[in-house]
Amino acid sequence: MYVGDILLSLISSLILVICVLVGVAFLTLLERKVLGYIQIRKGPNKVGICGVPQPFADAIKLFTKEQTYPSISNYLPYYISPIMSLFLALVIWLIYPYSTGLYNFELGLLFFLACTSMGVYTVMIAGWSSNSNYALLGGLRAVAQTISYEVSLAIILLSFVFLIGGYSLDLFSLYQESMWFIVLAFPLSCLWFASCLAETNRTPFDFAEGESELVSGFNVEYSSGGFALIFMAEYASILFMSMLFSLIFLGAGVMNFIFIIKLGLISFSFIWVRGTLPRFRYDKLMYLAWKSFLPVSLNFLVFYMMLVIFIM
Repeated sequence: MYVGDILLSLISSLILVICVLVGVAFLTLLERKVLGYIQIRKGPNKVGICGVPQPFADAIKLFTKEQTYPSISNYLPYYISPIMSLFLALVIWLIYPYSTGLYNFELGLLFFLACTSMGVYTVMIAGWSSNSNYALLGGLRAVAQTISYEVSLAIILLSFVFLIGGYSLDLFSLYQESMWFIVLAFPLSCLWFASCLAETNRTPFDFAEGESELVSGFNVEYSSGGFALIFMAEYASILFMSMLFSLIFLGAGVMNFIFIIKLGLISFSFIWVRGTLPRFRYDKLMYLAWKSFLPVSLNFLVFYMMLVIFIM
């Protein structure tokens, strides 16, 4: 029986990984289509029907291209960091609260914070090990940005830990049966969404890969498979952050089809922001994190602590 449980968990995990990767493929297609229409052009429409197989054609192209290694790079960290990046982006999905109870995480929010903190190291090592000045600058920017916005992310999560009385994601479904948390904490939802953009290095906070200054940033020396893995890790993180936003603020109910629609709308918002907003200046990014987001999230944390104490 015990061996059967382990096999079932492994098979379920494999199905989860496949589903996330397929989701990533179609998220890239959605992004290219939406950005195309925002910029008054078509987007991918040649491969198959309406360009639907385009992400798979791109994946085959990337993984069959020749892999190049800079002769002065630190080979082992350079090779491993994209693999670790994708691994962390996929393993974080294990906290998804399945009704079947695939993995029952009582401390799911802490696991999420631990995995996102580990993600900083992969970007830093990818930038440093390439031995390129552009890649190193991109890596340093990404690390400073990610660490800054992780602070406000953790404090926002702590506010909800006080509200729901635990770290398990299952509790969000329980406490949002009558009212969504976006109604109770609309300013926090805006802070969370902006922090997610910064965490995933998306426009207008895409300083790690500021093409106009850093020639694609920390991944500039990567080609073929290495670049594809970094790319997939970024989009898996976008999907996960969209799922977490829907779970925390939009009523949870993860086994409901409506939840998938909410997740899709939040992912669409990530793309919409990319097609609409220009890039921030770097000093303004840091100013926003430490002088705007941090004080507001701390004030909300104290407010919810007092609220819980008075209710009890």
